[in-house]
Amino acid sequence: MTADIPGWDVSNQPSFQGWSAEAVYQDLVRNDLHGKPQPDAATSWKLNSNNTSVTYQLRPGMKFTDGTPVDATAVKKSFEYAATHGGQAARLAEFKITTSGPLAVTITADKPDEGLAGIGGFKLASPKYLAAGNVNKAPVGSGPYKLDQAATTAGSVYTFTKNDAYWDPKAFPYKKLVLKVVKNQTSALNALKTGQIDGTLIDQSMYKEATASGLKVVGMRGNTTRLLLTDHQGKKIPALGSLDVRRAMNMVFDKKAMVEDFYQGRADPAYQIFRPGSAAYIKDLKEPYPYNVAKAKELMKKAGFEEGFTLTFPMFEGLGMEKLVPVVAQQLSVLNIRVEQKLLSGPKAVEELLSGKYPAPLWPLGNYANSLQDINDYVKVDGIWNVMHQPDPTVAKLTKQLSSAQGQEAVKIQQEINRYIIDQAWFVPMAYPDGFYAYSPKISVPRSTDANALNPRLWDFK
Repeated sequence: MTADIPGWDVSNQPSFQGWSAEAVYQDLVRNDLHGKPQPDAATSWKLNSNNTSVTYQLRPGMKFTDGTPVDATAVKKSFEYAATHGGQAARLAEFKITTSGPLAVTITADKPDEGLAGIGGFKLASPKYLAAGNVNKAPVGSGPYKLDQAATTAGSVYTFTKNDAYWDPKAFPYKKLVLKVVKNQTSALNALKTGQIDGTLIDQSMYKEATASGLKVVGMRGNTTRLLLTDHQGKKIPALGSLDVRRAMNMVFDKKAMVEDFYQGRADPAYQIFRPGSAAYIKDLKEPYPYNVAKAKELMKKAGFEEGFTLTFPMFEGLGMEKLVPVVAQQLSVLNIRVEQKLLSGPKAVEELLSGKYPAPLWPLGNYANSLQDINDYVKVDGIWNVMHQPDPTVAKLTKQLSSAQGQEAVKIQQEINRYIIDQAWFVPMAYPDGFYAYSPKISVPRSTDANALNPRLWDFK
């Protein structure tokens, strides 16, 4: 792992390199490559006719590693915990969960929700563990592996052994799993070449070296490097409340040059946040904010912010941000926008990142094959990554229409949402970069089934 884990709290697990959580915890359902829910703790689910409730049927006989049954009561406790803790809390708090028998739970919304089936993508932990309060001490889940505490050193090495009680052991062929934290990608690649590890994420600059060394590489294309300008009302940073300022910030990035220079040609320019091929993606969209520094400066002056302002970018080690931030900061400095960096670490790091304390995070975020999930996470007022959670009447109107729409009507509304957030410059999309996972020929990673296309999932290792 090029980044350490934030702890074991089920409500505070990142999707990026989330192998530790995938090892010890189950989800109610988990998303596939196309963002569609698939069975995990739940074997099946059924939506009602107007998308206001979904009932999940649980797999019988499952137990947490402390012997507690994975039943409807336990699922309810995990849901209620996630609805009051961590990054999903704002969204999950809108729903109610009830049990309907020992192996059935129903999640209900006050209004139609087009993505309701996927609401089951939360992690399950033993009710005893959650009630004890010390959720970062050691995990108590029902996943395919158990943490070997004796062979684990927090921040350095995490060792897991096979959980023979897991319902699908064949999907995880390795008896032992070791996650080593090597935050420097060059050091990680060297460790891979010398056999100290079996796989690691690498960036574009390392691709030739990895393949020339006889390593295997699996490619991933599904994220967008972007600035998220979530303070549309200028409550925390007044300048971001100006549409002219947000548009100016889009116009100081020569995205084609960025692709060739920073990403060494292994990327495409991005003019929208959604993944090509998804329903919300607008094919043949002309660049809405062409690179034009002079025009950008005019817009800043018109808005009354020609002297600029300061942005603080939250940072995590091991995500490649150390190289990206200086490039972005240099371009923003043309508009007198000063960039400061804030390194986040520890068990509260993700929570702080999503708290709204940093209203314009720079992040190479994954985007889903199912763009409904992008809209839920990045656009809706309660979206995890819409960190300031500021209401917008147009988005509220369109998402309400979308909640009960189907087929081509749903596609049309998703594209209307996309056009609106482009026009309002809620984001500064820069590039669709290729991601790479390099691995030893001794193992097999035929593909990544991550809906975010950020890294292989634990079940992708064969």
